[in-house]
Amino acid sequence: MKKILIDNNQNSYKANLHCHTTVSDGHWTPEKVKEEYKKHGYSVVAYTDHDVLIPHGELKDDTFLPLNGFEAEILSRWEPFPKSPRCCHICYIALEEDNLTQPLWHREKYLFANAVNYKDKVKFDESEPDFERHYTPECITHMMREGREKGFFVTYNHPAWSMEDYSDYIRYDGMHAMEMCNYGCVVEGYPEYNARVYDDMLRSGKRIYCIDADDNHNQLKDSFGGFTVIKADKLEYRSITRSLESGNFYASQGPEICELSYEDGKVHVTSSPASRIFCIFGMQRGGYAEAEPGSSLTEATFRLVGDEKYFRITVVDAAGNKADSNAYFLDELTK
Repeated sequence: MKKILIDNNQNSYKANLHCHTTVSDGHWTPEKVKEEYKKHGYSVVAYTDHDVLIPHGELKDDTFLPLNGFEAEILSRWEPFPKSPRCCHICYIALEEDNLTQPLWHREKYLFANAVNYKDKVKFDESEPDFERHYTPECITHMMREGREKGFFVTYNHPAWSMEDYSDYIRYDGMHAMEMCNYGCVVEGYPEYNARVYDDMLRSGKRIYCIDADDNHNQLKDSFGGFTVIKADKLEYRSITRSLESGNFYASQGPEICELSYEDGKVHVTSSPASRIFCIFGMQRGGYAEAEPGSSLTEATFRLVGDEKYFRITVVDAAGNKADSNAYFLDELTK
């Protein structure tokens, strides 16, 4: 039976799921972020300022949806940010619009930049003790799992900028997704296209998604370079976050994945004009299609042998920009 994994007939919403404003260490106000991102075709922005969950429901209109969130950083040495030699950053996006209670809160620690001025606006469970952050796999896993349990979509961010390697991230558990591309870090010169990290995690047994995001602070030209295309019925808060939970989205630096389907051991993809399309299996074999010189591809079909645990698609345009699907696992598709 044919299974449509990315549906070209479903509504598409361009989203930035990692964003900083003047609420913490960004250089644009939340209002300015909305204005500029709408100019570039975005319908969704997750406001993930450092360490403070501040909603921006006043920015919502028929064509723009703000998602409520925050980013937490766990440093290997607690010095004035960002001087820690190694760290882990995690974004939390509330799945319900009215879920405004920030988990993992500490009444005195961890705020910096302008976030300190928003401390009294944060809602937290006053019956909970202050949460102490420790740069250990156990603490980071606890923070990811706690975020999920408290109703947040949890992402693992920019491992290259964080100076983390396989021995670090492979021990983290509880994330919904990781950043395949963090454009703000790319602008700063970091190798923050993380296909190898994603495959490492998939091969280790983690069934997670991948997103692209800007992580924009708007001091440099760090906006509009990495985004997530969310497929949803309508531009409403819970419709969008349900699609995040179910993996009904893909990550992109520019190209479009128009439709992706699986049927009888074959994967078929249609896309915007591309120079190459890859089907990646996480093994020493994969699928590859390349356009003839001077032309482009807009579709490809790949046949699976049957020993592939998962597949994912990468579309590459003439400029080298990529779009990446989530991973799809054969044992789930063939049930």
